[in-house]
Amino acid sequence: MKKGKVYIVGAGPGDIGLLTIKGLKCLQRAEVVVYDFHLNAQVLNYVSHDAEFIYAGKRGGKHDMTQDNINATLVKKAKEGKLICRLKGGDPFVFGRGGEEAEVLVDEGIEFEVVPGISSSVSAPAYAGIPLTHRSYSSSLAVVPGYEDVTKKESSIDWSRLATGVGTIVFLMAVKNIGEVCKKLIENGRSADTPVAVVRWGTRADQTTLVGKLNTIHDLVKANEIKPPAVMVVGDVVKLREKLKWIEKKPLFGQRVLVTREHTIGFEPLDDLGAEIIEFHTIQIVPPDDWSELDQAIEKIDTYNWLILTSVNGVKFFFRRLIERDTDIRDLKGVKICAVGSKTAEAIKKYGIKVDLVPKQFNAEGLIDAFVEEHGIQNKERGLEGIKLLLPRAEIAREVFPDKVRELGGEIDVFTAYKLIKPEVHGKRMKRFLKEGKISIATFTSAATFNNFMDIMGEDALGLLKDVAIAAIGPVTAKAVEKAGLKVNIMPKQATVDAMVEEIKQWVVKSRN
Repeated sequence: MKKGKVYIVGAGPGDIGLLTIKGLKCLQRAEVVVYDFHLNAQVLNYVSHDAEFIYAGKRGGKHDMTQDNINATLVKKAKEGKLICRLKGGDPFVFGRGGEEAEVLVDEGIEFEVVPGISSSVSAPAYAGIPLTHRSYSSSLAVVPGYEDVTKKESSIDWSRLATGVGTIVFLMAVKNIGEVCKKLIENGRSADTPVAVVRWGTRADQTTLVGKLNTIHDLVKANEIKPPAVMVVGDVVKLREKLKWIEKKPLFGQRVLVTREHTIGFEPLDDLGAEIIEFHTIQIVPPDDWSELDQAIEKIDTYNWLILTSVNGVKFFFRRLIERDTDIRDLKGVKICAVGSKTAEAIKKYGIKVDLVPKQFNAEGLIDAFVEEHGIQNKERGLEGIKLLLPRAEIAREVFPDKVRELGGEIDVFTAYKLIKPEVHGKRMKRFLKEGKISIATFTSAATFNNFMDIMGEDALGLLKDVAIAAIGPVTAKAVEKAGLKVNIMPKQATVDAMVEEIKQWVVKSRN
């Protein structure tokens, strides 16, 4: 019988980029994932779709599973021979009860490993521009739980030593008790003028930082309605925040951008500019049900004058099939290549193939204009007579270009190289994000991404998107959005992800001014 094993993994504080490489590998291998609430749910996108997901978190003090239930689940699944990832926010051994879970596993004779994560105790202050140690301000650090009732007689915290014996004190989960914590520090000798910072949702798009003093921070937190989770930093290092704060200076800080296509390639600059990218794939790209027509075209590839590739996916699937058919790029000798879009052209060049034509506009109309110019057609009815084109593309696409080619006397074969389907995804988490106002911009790179999104969201779709800025990659996508009764706020002049990213940046900057 296969022996089970548990990886106790820290998922970090929220920024998905802070998940460790080892933690990611554990996630990708896991057969069962037992996960908490206080982590970025986007990390679950890296888990195999065949894995079993078990939610063990708590929110607002409400437990879906008690700690005993969690322990029992880990033991049960491990004894079934499963590879388990116990996924926790922050670091599992820093107030994460990872030690308790590890003890249970040892007692049950179950193998385990601990994969440390980046604790919010260090990451939240860092993202707020607060170094926890600094030669000019503090050379000692203490991390303390802030949820303990400080009014009880027997405390696990030695307040007399903590208050004056440590340069920087970080309190975790202290918001509810912040008044009593500050009072206790002052009573035990810490100056009431000591700088204090409270960082809520550190490292995330909705990170909020308040700065005050021991005798004022409680009122500031109350006035600004700061709720958990938050980290409290006490000490002179807080003085450095105004000089060292960096993430708030990024032009897209505070924005959460929804990406609805299968791959986020091209959207990375948004992350660099301070936005948080939320992936929710509404299309899945798969091979066609039947290759026969495209196979026949490949067998007679030398009879075509032009091969037209309209997307990176078209390039990938066409050349994959070309190779699978025991053919290679040498058979394309004499066939001119047209690429719709700069990214498509780049993908073709990776195969060592020169691109002969790239339309100025990356759509069907631009493709028509490019061929009219290429062949010197001047209002002639049969300007493409004798020209044969091959267009491998998505199963469902506009017929504007093929119809125009035939109108001009050309011959064109349009065959399916791939198809777009709606993946089997549940929209519960995304609905919650939208209802809570956690998505500021939704991007749609095709009519299919938008229509599938609306189907997944169901009857609540219009209401969920009413306060979200919508970015459409081009007029066809925009038409689908407007047909549904929504407004398009952002649309680039060129139908590319790069142009969309730049347009999003400009739109955010304008809306803030």
